[in-house]
Amino acid sequence: MSMSILLRSHARVRSVFVAAGVTVAVGLTVTACGGGSTTTPTMQHTMTAPTMMAPTMMAPSASGHAGMAGTAEQPVGDGLTAEASGFRFVPAVSSLPADAPTPFRFQIVGGTGAPVTAFRPDQTRLMHLYLVRSDLTGFQHVHPTMAGDGTWTVPLDAVQPGSYRVYASFITTNSSGQDLPLVLSQPVTVAGRSAVTPLPPASTTTQVDGYTLTLAGEVMAGAAHTLTVTVSKEGTPVTDLQPYLDTYAHLSAFHEGDLAFAHLHPVGATSAAGGGPALSFEAMMAKAGNWRVFVQFQTAAVLHTAVVTLSVG
Repeated sequence: MSMSILLRSHARVRSVFVAAGVTVAVGLTVTACGGGSTTTPTMQHTMTAPTMMAPTMMAPSASGHAGMAGTAEQPVGDGLTAEASGFRFVPAVSSLPADAPTPFRFQIVGGTGAPVTAFRPDQTRLMHLYLVRSDLTGFQHVHPTMAGDGTWTVPLDAVQPGSYRVYASFITTNSSGQDLPLVLSQPVTVAGRSAVTPLPPASTTTQVDGYTLTLAGEVMAGAAHTLTVTVSKEGTPVTDLQPYLDTYAHLSAFHEGDLAFAHLHPVGATSAAGGGPALSFEAMMAKAGNWRVFVQFQTAAVLHTAVVTLSVG
């Protein structure tokens, strides 16, 4: 069985949960394109499914430490398999309807064949679900809700025809009781005619909703470095970034061609005073080539999503 564990940066609920790991980083050179915003800051949707029960939130391990420190364990794998370490991602369907919102349901099944119901918070959520089209468009990042039988459900926004990949990112524990961060994925299709959208031209800045993001850093697969993102608006540094998933920005990235997954987030703790303008990210990009990076940040209770193309040597 192919190991596909993505041991990722994660910040926990500050008052209860803690994170564990070793910091790693990679230098990045970024090219950019536009993005968008939503007025639903946490991307959490209201459920109309049967009565939902809270999943088991397991206590943090003794090796953790408090705060949003951007820590990460050594990454292993790229999220491109449905099964790893005895856990399997099992969606209820392998296709989605075109041009219409739809609920998406799935389970995480353990080695005994039974649905898993015990998870640890990862950046304040027990489950992160990502959807991205094969041409690195059609991105969605949402947070499902689990029923008592271990079935997760979340509404997805309408999607265009094409080939997609859906990722379930979560933390559970192994047979020894140790934290086990996993990202598992499955392909899904949307019937209908589709056209490939090419990656945008190179740039070290991108704009979204009147904000300008300036990115600085080097690029080298497997090398440790820091990516700095500076946020400004109309030439003025932005210092009122609000916490989103317990950080001032959330970064997820997908590799061109095979759609390998990576997750990064900034170093440092959040505060009531607000964040910005400069955010430092620590990460490890496993492969060379182009990566599509989605930067999500929040101001005035509005979630913004900026998109950049990143070339890793």
